[in-house]
Amino acid sequence: MPECKISENKSECPCTFTGCGNHGLCCDCLGSHLGKGQLPACAFPPEIANTSERSIKEFIRLYQERSGSWL
Repeated sequence: MPECKISENKSECPCTFTGCGNHGLCCDCLGSHLGKGQLPACAFPPEIANTSERSIKEFIRLYQERSGSWL
C-alpha cells in the first residue's frame, strides 16, 4: 500500500475550511465527506471548491452541465 504524502496533499488541497482535521489526509477526507453525502473540494472546479455546496447532487449537476469537463 502506498504511503500517504501528507505534505504534498496539503500543498495541493483546495479546501478552504481552516478547521479541517483531515487536511492532507485524502482517504480520511473522502470518507468524511461521503458519510455526509458530499464530495471534497478537490472533486469540484475551483470556483465551486471555494463554496460550501459540495453535495453529490451538485457535483452531478455541474458535471452534466459542463459535459464532463472542468476545463
